[in-house]
Amino acid sequence: MRYPVVLLFIILFLVSSGSILAQNKYSKAADAAYADQMFLLALQKYQKAYSKVKNNKGERDRISFRMAECYRMMNNTKKAEAAYKRLVNNPKYIKDDPKVLLLYADMLKANGNYDEAIKQYETYKEKVPNESRADIGVESCTQAKEWIANPSKYDVKWEKALNSKEDDFAAAYADRKLNSIIFTSDRSGAKGKEIDNWTGLGFSDFFFSRIDRKGDWSKPVLADPSGMINSKANDGVGQFNPRFSSFYFTRCWNDPKRKNGCAIFKSNRTGNTAWAEPEKVELGGDSSTIMGHPSVASDETIYFSADLPGGYGGKDIWMAKRDKKGGKYLKENLGPEINTPGDELFPFIRNDSILYFASNGLPGMGGLDIFKATRSNGKWSRPENMKYPINSAADDFAIVFNPDEAEQGFFTSTRPGGKGRDDIYFFIIPPVYFTLEGIVTDDRTLQPVAQAIVRIVGTNGRAIEDKTDDKGHYGFNKMQISANTTYEIFVTKKDYFNEKGKETTVGLEKSKDLSRNFVLRPIPKKPVVLPDILYDLAKWDLKPQYRDSLQGLIETLDANETIVIELASHTDTRDTDERNDILSQKRAQSVVDYLISRGIDPDRLVAKGYGERVPRVLSKDITREGYTFKAGTAITDSLINLLPSIAVKEAAHQLNRRTEFSILRNDYVPKTKVDKTVAATKVEVVVNPGENNVAITKTKEGYLQGTSYINGITTEFTYDPKEKEVYISPIVTLKLLKEGVIDKSSFEGDPSKIIGEGEIADKAILTIKEIRIGKNTVKDLKVTVNKKIPSFHFGEKTLKAFGNFSIDQSSGLIIFE
Repeated sequence: MRYPVVLLFIILFLVSSGSILAQNKYSKAADAAYADQMFLLALQKYQKAYSKVKNNKGERDRISFRMAECYRMMNNTKKAEAAYKRLVNNPKYIKDDPKVLLLYADMLKANGNYDEAIKQYETYKEKVPNESRADIGVESCTQAKEWIANPSKYDVKWEKALNSKEDDFAAAYADRKLNSIIFTSDRSGAKGKEIDNWTGLGFSDFFFSRIDRKGDWSKPVLADPSGMINSKANDGVGQFNPRFSSFYFTRCWNDPKRKNGCAIFKSNRTGNTAWAEPEKVELGGDSSTIMGHPSVASDETIYFSADLPGGYGGKDIWMAKRDKKGGKYLKENLGPEINTPGDELFPFIRNDSILYFASNGLPGMGGLDIFKATRSNGKWSRPENMKYPINSAADDFAIVFNPDEAEQGFFTSTRPGGKGRDDIYFFIIPPVYFTLEGIVTDDRTLQPVAQAIVRIVGTNGRAIEDKTDDKGHYGFNKMQISANTTYEIFVTKKDYFNEKGKETTVGLEKSKDLSRNFVLRPIPKKPVVLPDILYDLAKWDLKPQYRDSLQGLIETLDANETIVIELASHTDTRDTDERNDILSQKRAQSVVDYLISRGIDPDRLVAKGYGERVPRVLSKDITREGYTFKAGTAITDSLINLLPSIAVKEAAHQLNRRTEFSILRNDYVPKTKVDKTVAATKVEVVVNPGENNVAITKTKEGYLQGTSYINGITTEFTYDPKEKEVYISPIVTLKLLKEGVIDKSSFEGDPSKIIGEGEIADKAILTIKEIRIGKNTVKDLKVTVNKKIPSFHFGEKTLKAFGNFSIDQSSGLIIFE
């Protein structure tokens, strides 16, 4: 049975104004019941006596204090707090007996009102400066707030199946397999039908529950219907010996004609349900001595709580070892290292050397707190508070540990959130697991980077790799991330600068999902330098030095697998148009064949022969035969005829005999394998090089549709002559981002609010560096994202920016002049 908490110190009524002399016939019966620890009965009689002494303020105050004490002894902290508060509001009473402030503060603390409790402790300290209990109270309240803010590593679970609306407490393991428990309860079904005059509650008995195949607790049933360990008395708070052959428990009497006590009994168990007649464990004392809460070590040494003479205050923890010669138990108080002027209850001895117990005399969070002490070389260590969430502002007590599992078991608490007054809770330090995950994004586009390699190297010497998925996510699971380990994280991806970071599990006591995101900066692409290929008169074969020039082009194409180029071959004017067309075809074909032989996909090469139709326009100054041809010069026949010498004229003709390269687009999808035997598309002879037409079709909405190239990316456009704005769809915008031809700097405003993973904010404004339609290009065009637009949409004003045009719908062409 869980007997209530007694006073920390004896309240000396005899020194107060309401002394024994002020008693009357109504309060004498209440005082007698109080002295016999029948607090429910005493409370009822005090309530009646209070109404009979209206004109005796001293006696009314004395009775009020006794009622408050009854509530406290019955563990009704809410009503005790209210009763003490009424006395605290009486300045004269506080002056005569300031200890009521201390008791009031204790109840405030027990109810979790730590801030107000600190104020009352400090007020008591002002009135009784040398009183250490006030300092202990302030310290414990301050610690409690800190412990709640920083919980220990235990997880606590209320056991729904085990608890009722009544008191359920002091669970203990009941078999070797540890899949059943025995606990104390005063729920319906208990054999004892009387009311405990101390607590006002029904008598308690032992109940039993077993874990089923699903891992759930069965409905509790009486542990002993035969009446051996469950009697008409108050039976409860017991534990088996380590062999689970003998059960030690507490039995208390409730005789209204005398002061009652409690004793420890022992019953041997045969089989799962058969109990032998209990025998009282003779530990001294008389019928009024309170002793109980046994816990048994491997050598049958009993640890118990009692109010025996020679203690240190209320109830103390004792140990009793049987004398081998006489068979009697020899008792020993555990001493001031464990015991205090308050109460130490519910001992549990673990591994014969670790003692867990409940105390209200040590600094704690409220009422009873659970403490831990270790015995070494015959001495007990300083008790250590188990802190929150094992402890709370309420009473926390009767902890037991699973013998086979390191840190799990049961305890009892009156904390809020339960079903009854005392409830059983399960506790565990859960296995500590760690994971590591994150997202890798592109610094320029803010989009996920797929297939980036994330490598972690731990201080434990273990190295592991992962690759990001299409959403840029990487992850390492609980089997890959170890405790007390620091990890260096390395992130690599082709065409990006490497990144690295660090995460650690060192010092982490609870499971945690570590997260580390990375932003990769793209390596700036080098400008694509295209070579000059020149030919001898009437020749089309590649000279050796120009093969070397093409090597740079090949390296550029290999490094930029999405580029598609045009090869434009030209002749000088010294032959017929027909022969020059054939010659330009052969020159283009010679370059194409060479590039294909070096592994370039034919589909990336668009070859055209222009014959003599397009004279070269120089993009830079070129000096030949001592003569400098200025940038911007068109090498036409009229220019050549004006040159100073035959050698310079021949040099000019050679500049026209050339193959030029230009980038058409940047969105080719590379093949996994290139067939070098496949010939390129036949070289097209361009008869009208000035022609600039764009093929168009008509959509079902009536718009004209054609192909444009946005920063080298093929993009379908729709044309509505009435449209005043320029719109682009979110899908196309995301594609441009992923292709790297636009980036976060292309947008107006805060990119982080515009660009998300796989989405672009509607109505966002961005600038496109270059858009090509046909042969014409517009630079730095502002466009607006519009989710209603399928692709790229503009009107007449925008199309005119590319040049003057006409539309031939019958031929399906936009014709630029």
